[in-house]
Amino acid sequence: MKFDIANQKLAAKGKTRIEWAGRQMDVLGRIQARFKRQKPLKGLRVAACLHVTAETANLMKTLVAGGAKLVLTASNPLSTQDDVAASLVVHDRIAVYAKKGENRQTYFRHINTALDFNPHITMDDGADLVSTLHRSRASQTKKVLGSTEETTTGVIRLKSMEKHGVLKIPVIAVNDAKTKHFFDNRYGTGQSTIDGIIRATNVLLAGKVVVIAGYGWCGRGAAMRARGMGARVVITEIDPLKAIEAVMDGFEVAPMSRVAGEGDIFVTLTGDIHVIRKEHFLKMKSGAIVCNSGHFDVEIDTKALQRISKKQRQMREYVIEYTLPGGKHINLLAEGRLINLAAAEGHPPSVMDMSFANQALWAEYIARNHREKIDETIAKMKLDAMGMHIDKLTSEQLTYLSSWEAGT
Repeated sequence: MKFDIANQKLAAKGKTRIEWAGRQMDVLGRIQARFKRQKPLKGLRVAACLHVTAETANLMKTLVAGGAKLVLTASNPLSTQDDVAASLVVHDRIAVYAKKGENRQTYFRHINTALDFNPHITMDDGADLVSTLHRSRASQTKKVLGSTEETTTGVIRLKSMEKHGVLKIPVIAVNDAKTKHFFDNRYGTGQSTIDGIIRATNVLLAGKVVVIAGYGWCGRGAAMRARGMGARVVITEIDPLKAIEAVMDGFEVAPMSRVAGEGDIFVTLTGDIHVIRKEHFLKMKSGAIVCNSGHFDVEIDTKALQRISKKQRQMREYVIEYTLPGGKHINLLAEGRLINLAAAEGHPPSVMDMSFANQALWAEYIARNHREKIDETIAKMKLDAMGMHIDKLTSEQLTYLSSWEAGT
């Protein structure tokens, strides 16, 4: 078995980390037990391009239990947990190609190595695997039964591919599942983003002005948690409907150009490019902290920040201080990459439980092409695992809901 990881000696630490996460992933555990019995993925090759974390490791173990042959590569150069990668290689014999801090060249070499596996099913978080497949290895698409996409940014890219008529394989937008984005994007991103900022800086949020760029599900979560920590939260948006929602949720809404000079901490969660640009950096006050919790490192124009700065200094592991002419300091976190995975551990296992249950069941769907209400199934399993119950419709209620004749 071939692999490319940082250090095999970290395997023991990674194993206990994976086990700890697994204990909080009840739904995936139940799916894993069934997969072990039924082997729905037997004989299929799966290439996964995901954040290599303890939670992802439990998904990988579930796919292997289902009979899949597997290769895993990172979906972000800074999100890999090296001890987890080591454990998957040493203890589970899974081919992993991922190192925390790998450069762009290594990152895409790993993705191409995963495609050398000639997968029947691909799993993506950001669509780098699928876009590479279509861009440089299109002949392989004939062998791919289908793919799954984990995150909003990836879905945006895939819809663009579909619109331009270049998408050659069916892709399931896992991110669109209610049991994914209602919980993972909102509660997972909300908590892990704040966790990453605090770990990177040890800054007190209470009393600070926190600017959240984007009020999608991820932005909602980050805004909610920042306010819970005592910050004054300002939202920037380009969508009037989301802006109104933010206002009615009790947040101030303003353009980035206006609030750039007020903010203490800036967080981008939009999926778009250059949300924070040169003109915004120039307006920021000295000591401003800038970070990103969107998938790619394009939301902050880091190159513009480098161009206008006269000096750079590493202040903490994930903090680079840029000194502008005049002596003003701007602090960029985690190179503008995902703060919650670069400086922290990503989403808590209990919320990733539902996201990765979706991944596992949709992989089974692709393999068997059967019909199942997967969202509803996962929600019921999660409630059962939590020891909670809900009401059922009576026959009278069912008849009423299916009838057009009944009225006032």
